[in-house]
Amino acid sequence: MQDDLFGTPPAPPAPPPASGPADAAPAKRGQGLKVCPAPQDDALHALAQALPPQLRMGTSSWTYPAWNGLVWDAVYEAPQLSKQGLAAYAAHPLLRTVSLDRNFYRPLTVSQYQRYAEQVPEDFRFVVKAPSLVTDALVRTEDGRGREPNPAFLNPELALREFVEPALEGLGSKVGALVFQISPLPMALLDRMPQVLEQLRTLLQALPPVASRAPDGVIAVEVRDPEWLTPEFAAVLRNAGATYCLGLHPKLPPLADQLPLLRALWPTPLVCRWNLNEVHGPYGHEDAEKRYAPYDRLHDLDPATHEALAKVIVGITGRGQNAYVTISNHAEGCAPLTVQRLAQHVRALHTSASPGPSPGTATG
Repeated sequence: MQDDLFGTPPAPPAPPPASGPADAAPAKRGQGLKVCPAPQDDALHALAQALPPQLRMGTSSWTYPAWNGLVWDAVYEAPQLSKQGLAAYAAHPLLRTVSLDRNFYRPLTVSQYQRYAEQVPEDFRFVVKAPSLVTDALVRTEDGRGREPNPAFLNPELALREFVEPALEGLGSKVGALVFQISPLPMALLDRMPQVLEQLRTLLQALPPVASRAPDGVIAVEVRDPEWLTPEFAAVLRNAGATYCLGLHPKLPPLADQLPLLRALWPTPLVCRWNLNEVHGPYGHEDAEKRYAPYDRLHDLDPATHEALAKVIVGITGRGQNAYVTISNHAEGCAPLTVQRLAQHVRALHTSASPGPSPGTATG
């Protein structure tokens, strides 16, 4: 598997229109109405059917009014989409997961998780970010500046009580990946990585087996500093039964340079979060927001990432492992359209890789 997982792909398919469906109906105001999904044509349903069944792709959150014509049938206000939009989102044939990023800022309750689970089909799976109160080494001011060391950083009891247990109880079998996204470390901790790795080891080994309550669930760790990407880090994850979350972000090396971690953990599900286009640099979230809002069209296409990620997806799902891939609007400008582009690349590779009958096998 390690030798052929990332083989050379065939030529990628043509991308979808950069500004969404050309025949989308004019927007109407949906305020006060039930959020309804946008009608999808047969070609999109056929694309979804051609993907590996183990693959679940989605976006980071779903509260964007400008996805009118792509995900929603009308223009709805963001607060209404937050409360009522998830069911319409999950009706889109390509959107089979979503990243619950809001949990990073304030832990969700069991009842909040339950309300989300009730809005999606049985086959839908959630990717949930752990609260920053256990994944950020610093207590930060409102503008994001580190103020002081966080005494709760990688605290096992807090992680279990405020994150893992509520998510498992509320989402149940619809848990896909529980992601500990560790924020950039201050220099003092980067100089003491063995100590930090030991803290992470203690946390991960204190967590209950996720698969006993969510058969498709996995614990994943995402990082923002390249200093993490070592065999020692892989060993901590492997020994705890966790996996590495591919973080597509300019603060990290390119995707290809992160793959040795997946090879060291094999066999493992794929968890990937495509966070930010590299054209904006490591601190470019605000620039991306200014350039891409309201997130209704593609701006900065990244075909190299599509090709590389599609190879990983097909290689891993082709060997029976699940894949959870969530994409931010900051990847190319409009997450649902990026999902569609990636799906086309995956279909091309998956179709070419699907084996026919073995020579001499009886077919009748």
